Amino acid sequence: MAKTKDTKKIGMIRIEYYRSKNSTPFKHKAVVKGLGFTRLNQIVERVDNESIRGMVKTIPHLVRILEG
Repeated sequence: MAKTKDTKKIGMIRIEYYRSKNSTPFKHKAVVKGLGFTRLNQIVERVDNESIRGMVKTIPHLVRILEG
């Protein structure tokens, strides 16, 4: 299956992990792991739904949503 650049058609969201989870509460570390991040500056694509948006909203100081 070929990847498409237009992630909005298939309901995907691109998230970048740009700040370290060191010195953050355990719950924030668990959310980072739950989103699937394993290293800093990593970009992952997840299904764009309320649960993923809520996880991102919990740790806005650690991750950012990438456009296009």
